Amino acid sequence: MRSLRRFLLISLLAVLMLSNFVAALHGYRASMAKAEQLLDDKLFDMAGHFLAMPLPDGASPPVDEQLQAFQLIDEQGQLRWRSAQMPVTALQLPDGFSEENVGGYRWRMLQRRGGEPLRTVIVAERLDLRYQLAENVIMESVAPVLLVVPIVGLLLWLIVGRGLSSLTRLANLLRRKRSDDFSPVRVEHAPEELQPVLESINQLLRRLDAAFERERRFSADAAHELRTPISAIQIHLHNLRAELSEPSESLDCLSADVARLAHLVEQLLLLHRSNPEHYPRQWETIDLAALAREVSSACFADIDARQQQLSLQGEASIQGDRFALGILVENLLRNANKYSPPGASIDLRIRETDDGASLCVEDSGPGIPEAQLARVRERFYRVGGDRHDSGQSGCGLGLSIVEHIAQLHGAELRLENRAEGGLRVCVQFIEQRGERRGADVAGSD
Repeated sequence: MRSLRRFLLISLLAVLMLSNFVAALHGYRASMAKAEQLLDDKLFDMAGHFLAMPLPDGASPPVDEQLQAFQLIDEQGQLRWRSAQMPVTALQLPDGFSEENVGGYRWRMLQRRGGEPLRTVIVAERLDLRYQLAENVIMESVAPVLLVVPIVGLLLWLIVGRGLSSLTRLANLLRRKRSDDFSPVRVEHAPEELQPVLESINQLLRRLDAAFERERRFSADAAHELRTPISAIQIHLHNLRAELSEPSESLDCLSADVARLAHLVEQLLLLHRSNPEHYPRQWETIDLAALAREVSSACFADIDARQQQLSLQGEASIQGDRFALGILVENLLRNANKYSPPGASIDLRIRETDDGASLCVEDSGPGIPEAQLARVRERFYRVGGDRHDSGQSGCGLGLSIVEHIAQLHGAELRLENRAEGGLRVCVQFIEQRGERRGADVAGSD
């Protein structure tokens, strides 16, 4: 993901470096021109000095000078005095400034005529040395600008971070917000540029709150409007069966379909109520073994009717919602009861793990084809459709409800076929997640 802070820092540093480079380049060229003018003025003054001094005789020894050189020529063109770098014969140069090669170096030369007696003066300066001198002076002024760039970068990093602190606070507020909390988001001292974002987020939260409120009302209305007529139909069917003198196959089919409809309505309501985004969680410490025994006793009649063997092993405690976990265990046990053949064994195993606890329900039924293991969690999906090999009716919502409750507890749902036959369904509860979610709920009450 692209970092806004890094983008701003790199952009500002790039602009700063570019502007500094352009300014330094302009300053370098201007400074070099000024330095050359000053050095030329120095040569001009040096030539004036030779024009004003007495004319020496030819016996004067050469002067050894590294940076500057000269020749002093009399009116007859005879060399009267020179520096060691200049040739022993008089140079023939135009008046004024020029550049010549002498003694393996490039020289900046100036020729002037004048004085009493009349003479010609040639003064020269090595270009490499004068450029080096000028560049040293310029670099000493430019170097501090380059050295200060890291400090400017650090200051920009801090300033940009300060400017983006409102975004960081907003992100933290949204990250800590619970899924059922639709209250407006408020950021203290938010800048003007962030106000449209806050208004858009709060408008979205208001729309979501209204949408979930409509869903909650629909759930409550459906619970009343669907359960009541279905219960009335079941009562009328029971009375009609008592009034008939002979068994009716159509009445049996109708009773089965009404029971299936009642089961579908209950599962739909449970699916809606167990959604992590809707469910009003009440966290407490749950003894999984005690809860499993309680749920098993409620399911025992159906298990005994199919002459199945139920065993419960292990103990563990977790932080969770008792009602939701009861639905989870009940759905797993009823699935094992419905889809295992008569006389099968159903094992409910609970154990503590390094990071929490696990609850597994194992049966000795036919299992699920590997290609369909992932799909059985989908809503309304049943292996074989309505014509399941077991002959049991269902709506394909049981495992969807189990997965919702697992997500509510930050747990992981795993399904796998047993090597000896049958299906193993495990819910792995992670202790740290459960504790943190429990703390969030406790803090919101």
